[in-house]
Formats: sequence, structure tokens, C-alpha cells
Amino acid sequence: MSNSYIDNFNLNAFRVLEAVFEEGSASRAAIRLNITQSAVSAALAQLRNAYNDPLFVRTGRGLKPTLFCQQIYPFASESLNQAKKTFELYAGRKGLFEGRTITVGMSDDFEIALGSKMVEMARELIPGGRLRFRQTNSLFVSDMLINRDIDLSITAGGINSELLQHESVGSGTYGCLIDPETFNSPFGYESYILHEHILVSFGGFFGVVDEVLGRRGARRFIRVSTSHFAASPFLLKGTDSIITMPRHAAKSIAAITSLEYHECPIAYPVYPVELGFRRSAEKDPVIRKIVATLRSHLAELL
Repeated sequence: MSNSYIDNFNLNAFRVLEAVFEEGSASRAAIRLNITQSAVSAALAQLRNAYNDPLFVRTGRGLKPTLFCQQIYPFASESLNQAKKTFELYAGRKGLFEGRTITVGMSDDFEIALGSKMVEMARELIPGGRLRFRQTNSLFVSDMLINRDIDLSITAGGINSELLQHESVGSGTYGCLIDPETFNSPFGYESYILHEHILVSFGGFFGVVDEVLGRRGARRFIRVSTSHFAASPFLLKGTDSIITMPRHAAKSIAAITSLEYHECPIAYPVYPVELGFRRSAEKDPVIRKIVATLRSHLAELL
């Protein structure tokens, strides 16, 4: 490629090269760059003509880079990273953050427990920007990250793609809520079995409580079920029922209502709390800054 050719070359094509290389898909690269798939194809065609190489070949798992593409990718990616660093210099004047929206996917138990604290973090980390919370769970989180519906995720596992990075940032278990004004029995294993329960479950029929009790040869009576933890205080207030939910959410609800928190009278499993994001997001200084802060402080917020 001669210097005169570079003068007439659309350098945005290298952004397409990087995106297709890292995503392994033209359609995902288009979503990542917020352009049409035909624009991705046109950029690849320009690069293929310039280098006289197919650059990518189609396989059953997507687009695989050729040997030549693997050789030029590090140079193209590093050049783009150097250009991005010029914008990081602007970050001190809020320019990098102004109007930026970071979308965090999590279930509402994490939003109840972490939401307000994360807003305070964001005020310091992304001045001029804002957070956007979206509902997700371990069943949907991988697809939502890959499809760029969310930028980051906080879930109890569920990430299973080589395009994504995830790391354990803490652990969770379960706790109980009652209304002390209407729950007139001593709280313990016997009352836990005898009293009605409110089930919070995505499926609405069965939960971890039923699994643990079943192994003990016991069962509970479920009066009502809901798929959202946010409804719990309204369903529980004025009843003698019990709700078992993730401990971080139960404690947060008890802290701002008249409901009372209790440790569960039986042992429930401990599960990992994972922070997830796209591997390509590590090149985004804003995402990188938020991930570093959550990595350091999320465990203490749980």
C-alpha cells in the first residue's frame, strides 16, 4: 500500500477490521460500531482490495481471520488505541463523559442493594454521564452483553462466551424478611415450615428454598409468587408470611421499611457474584474505569 493510496483510504476501515476480528461476526461488528452490515462489508472489501487478501474466511462458528489478518491486526489495533488515548487526555475536562450513558444489567435484587451506591460512584467516575439499569439474569446476560444491550453486568453467574470476560467480585446467600407487627411466633425452623411463604422466582413455581427443604424431607406452603423482588414489601406487609431472598436485598429492604430481617434457620448455598463485560470493552477508558472501581468495592457493597 503506497503513501498516495493511504491519502485516499478511509481509515475507519481499520475500526471495522478490529471489530470483526474481535467479534468474529460482521453483524456483531455492525452493532458494536453502530453502522449497517453493508457498511461493514464495504469496509472489508476496501481492505481486501488494498491488501490482496481475503482477511476473513467463513466457518461454522463465524468469521475466522486469515494468517495475514492475524499479522496486521496488532498494528491496526495498537494504532486505534493510541488515537483513543488522545480522548483520554480530554477526560480531565469531562469531555469523555459528557452525555455518556453506561448500561448495567442486573436483576432487581442487585439493583435494590447496589443501585443507589452505584449512582454515587457514577457521580464521581463519570461526571456529565449517567447510569442506566436494565433487568437481566444468568439466563440472558451473555446474549445481552454480546448484542450490546448492556455494557456491564452484575449477576450470579451465567456468562459463557469467549467474547466476554467475567470475574467473581463477591458472594451471596439468602436471608428472610417478616412483618414483626403481624408475625407473632418466635422465628425459627418450626415457624419457618409452618408459616406461609411468598415465593420470588423467575418461573413462579419452585425456588432454592424448595430444593433445600426437599433434601430435608420437608416442604413449605406458598401463598403467592412473583418474579420481582421489588414487590416483596407490598406483598409481605400486614401478613404473617415469610419471604426468603438474596441476603443483600433483604437487608436493604429491611433498612428502609418496618420489615424485619432474620438469618435463615437452615443453611442455604453460597453463590458467586460476577462482574461481566465484553473483552473489547477493556479498550474503552470509561468502562475500564468503572470496572476497576467495581472490582475493588463491589464485595463490600454486598
